[in-house]
Amino acid sequence: MAFYEHVVISRPDVSPQQVETLVEELTAIVTEQKGSVAKTEYWGLRNLAYPINKSRKGHYSLLNIDGPAAAIQEVERRLRINEDVLRFLTIKVDELSEDPSPVMSRKDRGDKGDRGDRGDRKPRRDREEF
Repeated sequence: MAFYEHVVISRPDVSPQQVETLVEELTAIVTEQKGSVAKTEYWGLRNLAYPINKSRKGHYSLLNIDGPAAAIQEVERRLRINEDVLRFLTIKVDELSEDPSPVMSRKDRGDKGDRGDRGDRKPRRDREEF
């Protein structure tokens, strides 16, 4: 069996409980096909890079899947039919990571990221003073 990372973006007007139900349905599909879902993460309601179907936000969910290609094909077929799904992406990986995804680890830190040495710079001068 192969390893896959699968990300689903759902419409912003559905509740987090409905997104969780969708993820449970996807997990059931994978287990019916003799696969397993190693990890699921709900990334929350996040801004999209560009509007999709007049939506500027979406509920993001990640599934780490260990299963056959037939299971992934069935999951993607069902997601294409589902009206609550804006986009999805499946990537085949060499191994599944047990660590939290970078999105979750950034959310846990609570800051906006490393700003480097930008605070140490001297103010810019447009002209020299004599």
